[in-house]
Amino acid sequence: MTLRLYDSAARELRDFEPLRAGEASVYLCGATVQGVPHIGHVRSGIAFDILRRWLAHSGLDVRFVRNVTDIDDKILTKAADAGRPWWEWAATHEREFSSAYDALGVLPPSAEPRATGFITQMVTYIERLIDRGHAYAADGNVYFDVRSLPDYGALSGHRLDDVHQGESAGTGKRDDRDFTLWKAAKPGEPSWPTPWGPGRPGWHLECSAMATSLLGAEFDIHCGGMDLIFPHHENEIAQSHGAGDGFARYWLHNGWVTMGGEKMSKSLGNVVSIPAMIQRVRPVELRYYLGSAHYRSMLEYSDGALTEAAAGYRRIESFVHRVRSRFADVQIGSVTDGFATALDDDLGVPAALAEIHAAVRHGNSVAEAGDARGALDAASSVRAMTAVLGVDPLDPRWESAGDGSQAMSALDVLVRAELERRTTARAEKDYATADAVRDRLAAAGVEVTDTADGPQWNLKGQ
Repeated sequence: MTLRLYDSAARELRDFEPLRAGEASVYLCGATVQGVPHIGHVRSGIAFDILRRWLAHSGLDVRFVRNVTDIDDKILTKAADAGRPWWEWAATHEREFSSAYDALGVLPPSAEPRATGFITQMVTYIERLIDRGHAYAADGNVYFDVRSLPDYGALSGHRLDDVHQGESAGTGKRDDRDFTLWKAAKPGEPSWPTPWGPGRPGWHLECSAMATSLLGAEFDIHCGGMDLIFPHHENEIAQSHGAGDGFARYWLHNGWVTMGGEKMSKSLGNVVSIPAMIQRVRPVELRYYLGSAHYRSMLEYSDGALTEAAAGYRRIESFVHRVRSRFADVQIGSVTDGFATALDDDLGVPAALAEIHAAVRHGNSVAEAGDARGALDAASSVRAMTAVLGVDPLDPRWESAGDGSQAMSALDVLVRAELERRTTARAEKDYATADAVRDRLAAAGVEVTDTADGPQWNLKGQ
């Protein structure tokens, strides 16, 4: 393979060499199902869905695991505040996340384990850590001894003297920097029996147990948001290496969605929920927007940026629909060399999108000239490239009657006919006819922009 990925642990681009030839194993830290998902939550799902699609496009059999954290301090607190059972609260919001992923065209994972389904494996993991001298029990709790692992802090760059775990208080810690593997039962909280007494798992332990149970002691790629680097991923590495597992060979982290320069989070009150967003733009347009920036960069949300991205996607969509309506069915073809080079360079989606838009411009040009073969070739290539990004305009998911794409396709044919009449009139200096066409389109809510690639149209307010 020619794929190079930025490994957060190595702090450099590395050639991707799968552990097993012809296969790729990927673990993504999924949702802590404490509330309704917002666009910051689902960015990682979309970013690493593109990774998964590109690995599969490159010929690899991909095993993709995305977990659900369904037992956690935040879940218990919010459920209690709402007067709801914790398990019902978690299940309700797990469905919300599943609906959001599905609405945005994120492929279902190969497996989607819940933390509460892997308690036995977690207990076994703790026993291994205690036996190897990396963990200790105290007052019904079990803690990881961070001083027992010489390379603790290597992923995040934290010095041991500066470590603050930021977790809720427990009793019996030998060192405040140690983190919790197992929490002793508290009155009214869920618990499971263990050799150290009843309790529930710590957050970090959950992912180590689920990842290695499903993907093996060593696997290819571990993904997640950059906010998880410390303490979550640092502690996953500590647990797994302490237990003797090789764990992840590459670590990939996506940037945040920000608003006003701050990370989008419920605590800041700047949340934009998925249900609300897909009332404003179509799901495919929202996916296009959230996947358009490089996965490692911050994505600063604004209404203007969303509107611009939606218009950009519609230009791609209109081209493909127009070619199909005017010439013939458009089959999925091949990606361009430039597109492949862009994605092989650490999933360079911005450069990949530039290839798509260049193909659209070329396709529009040859279509206007009546070159059916050239237009179909360009549209086929556009379909192949947008399929990798999960936004193929002719994918049945996006072509459903509910998203209006068929109506937009029909409208595009009519508007294009008007624009051709306007172009001919202007060439013949018949400005009265040209102005009449423009005014008729404007009255119908169609905005026309003259560009170097010919006139482009959009519906007002979109």
